[in-house]
Amino acid sequence: MAPTLYDRKPEPGDLIEIFRGSYQHWAVYVGEDYVVHLAAPSEVAGAGSSSVMSVLTEKALVKKELLWDVVGTDKWEINNGLDDKYKPRPPHVIVREACDMVGLELPYCVFRKNCEHFVNELRYGKAESRQVQKAGETALVAGVAAAVGLGVVALVGVLFKGSSRKQDKDTQ
Repeated sequence: MAPTLYDRKPEPGDLIEIFRGSYQHWAVYVGEDYVVHLAAPSEVAGAGSSSVMSVLTEKALVKKELLWDVVGTDKWEINNGLDDKYKPRPPHVIVREACDMVGLELPYCVFRKNCEHFVNELRYGKAESRQVQKAGETALVAGVAAAVGLGVVALVGVLFKGSSRKQDKDTQ
């Protein structure tokens, strides 16, 4: 992708979702090809799953960088997906607050204060991460499935053991 071409040019205040492989990184577009984003120390363009190390960090830096430097060779899109749920704040407020935070070191937690929480709070005034919610739902479903699976295995074991005892009695 050439750094001067857009499928659809972002507008100030738009949220940019960057696909890093096993997770998504988020930024807010502030105009003139710049974004502001919350960057854990391991967050670099094209990092892919190696940026999973960001799970271990407790601080992240608010950076203003060229969109193309943040995206690198990764796929990205404009994603204002919570517009149906929340009313976006005015673009000039989003941009001003984002730019005012540049250079700050903020608390970081992949589950409660990640880059998606950061940009959603700027755009909507709500710190929310659908990525974390989805991961939690997936973990819950996996946990329930595992519990059901163990329950079925235990039930089969009890039934088989009971059946085996009956066969033992019948052959005696």
